[in-house]
Amino acid sequence: MELVGSPLTTMYAHPRSTPTKFLPAISTMASSYKNRIPYYPLPHSFSLPWMPSAYYKAAAINPTLAPFSKGSQELTPSETLPFVPNRTTLFTRYTPDDWYKSNLTNYKESETSRHKAERLRVDTTRMIQDKYQQTKKTQVESTKNLGQRVNDIEFWKSELCHELDEMIGETNTLTDVKKRLERALAETEAPLQVAQECLLHREKRMGIDLVHDNVEKQLFTEVDVIRSCQERMQRYLDQAKAQLVSNRAAQHELERDLANKQAALRIDDKCHYLRNTSDGIGYYRGVERVDATISVPESWAKFTDNNILLSQSERAASAKLRDNIENLLVVTANEMWHQFNVVNVAFTNRIAETADAKSKIQTHLAKTLQEIFQIEMNIEAIRKAIRDKGPPLKVAQTRLDERTRRPNMELCRDTAQLRLVNEVYEIDETIQSLQQRLRDAEDTLQTLVRAKSVLEHDLAVKANSLFIDQEKCMGMRKNFPSTARLVGYV
Repeated sequence: MELVGSPLTTMYAHPRSTPTKFLPAISTMASSYKNRIPYYPLPHSFSLPWMPSAYYKAAAINPTLAPFSKGSQELTPSETLPFVPNRTTLFTRYTPDDWYKSNLTNYKESETSRHKAERLRVDTTRMIQDKYQQTKKTQVESTKNLGQRVNDIEFWKSELCHELDEMIGETNTLTDVKKRLERALAETEAPLQVAQECLLHREKRMGIDLVHDNVEKQLFTEVDVIRSCQERMQRYLDQAKAQLVSNRAAQHELERDLANKQAALRIDDKCHYLRNTSDGIGYYRGVERVDATISVPESWAKFTDNNILLSQSERAASAKLRDNIENLLVVTANEMWHQFNVVNVAFTNRIAETADAKSKIQTHLAKTLQEIFQIEMNIEAIRKAIRDKGPPLKVAQTRLDERTRRPNMELCRDTAQLRLVNEVYEIDETIQSLQQRLRDAEDTLQTLVRAKSVLEHDLAVKANSLFIDQEKCMGMRKNFPSTARLVGYV
C-alpha cells in the first residue's frame, strides 16, 4: 500500500498501480471515515471543513478511474478498496500557476522592502547630521545665556552685600543707643521688664492652668505702678524697639535675597560649566514641561532694588530716632519694692498648690499604667488563644474537603462527617466568642489609654505651670534691684 493523499484529518490509500497520467482512485470506504462526519458531496464553491480557505484552494476536476491492475486481482476482497462510481468531484490544493505566481509576488515584495530600507537609511543619516548641528548650536546659545545670567547675579549680589553691611552697622548702633537708654532707666526698667516677662511666661500656661489668679492680678498691679513713673521714657523705648524690629525685618529681607542670589549663582554657575562629558548629568523626563518660574528679568531686578530702597529708608529712620533719644529721666517709688514682695508671696502660695495637685495626678497615673499593663497581657492571651484555634480549624476543614472527593455512594453522611461539621461550627463559635472578648478588652484598653492620656496631659500642664512659676518667674525675681538703685542713687 502507498499513501497518495493526506489532507489533514483523512488519509487515503490505494494499491500501487502503474498509471501514467491519471490520478489514483480514492477510497470512500466507511472504515476510512470512522468516528468522523459522514461524507456528503459538496458543490465546488464550498471549502471542506478540514481545509481552511486561508491555506488551501479548492479545485473541482472530473477524475478518471485508474486502470485495474493485476496486483489488485491478487488481493482478497477485504483488502481491496471499494470503488464508488458516483464520486464526481475532487478537491485539490493549488495549481502550478498559483505556485509560480506566489514566488513572483514574494520576489517583488522583497525587492520593494529592500528599496524602502535603503531610502530610510539615507534619510536617517542625513537627519542625524542635521539634528547634531542644530543641537550643538542650541547648546552653545544656552551656555552663553547662562554666562550672562551669572554676571547679572554677581552684580546684584555685590549691591546686596554693601547694603547689608550698612544695615548691620546701623542696627548695631541703634542697639547700643537702646542699651544706653536701658542703663539710664535701669532703676525702673529692670522691675518692669521682670514683671512683663513673668506675665508673658505665664501666658504659656496650658489648659485649665491658664487661670487669672492672685499672682497675675498682683503682677498687673506691679506693672501699673512702674509704668506710672516712666510713661514718657517707655514711649521712647517702644519706639526704639519697634525701629529695631523694622531694621531686622529689612535686614532679614536683604539676607534672604542674598542667600537666594548665592544659591542661584551656585546653580547657574554649575549649569554654565556643564558639558556633554560632565559627571552628574542625567535624564529628567518631563522637566521641560514644568514651569516653576515666578518672575521675569525686569521683575527680578526690581524686587532686589526694592529691598535695597526699603533698607535705605529704614536706616534713615533709625538715624533720626537715635538723635531723639536723649532726654530720659525716671523717678522710682518705695511702693515698687512693697509690690515686689506682695507678688513673691502670691507666687509662693500658687507654687505650693500646683505641686500638691501634681503629686496626686502622678499617683493616679501610676495606677492607670498598672491596669493598662494587666489588660494588655489579657489581650495577648486572647490573641494567642485565637491563634491556637487555627490549626484545629484547618484540620477539620481539610478533612471535610478531602471527604468531598469520595466516589459515588461513598459520599455518606456518616457519624464522622457529622462530627467534623459540628467540630468546625464549634471552633468557629469559639473563635467568635474570643474575638468578641478581644474587642471588649481592646475597648477597655482604649478607655484606659484615654484616661492615661488625660492624666499625662494634666500632669504636663501642671509641670509646665510649676516650671514657669518656680523656675522662670521666681528665677528672674531673685535679682530685683535694691532700694538705692530704685531711687536712682546707684
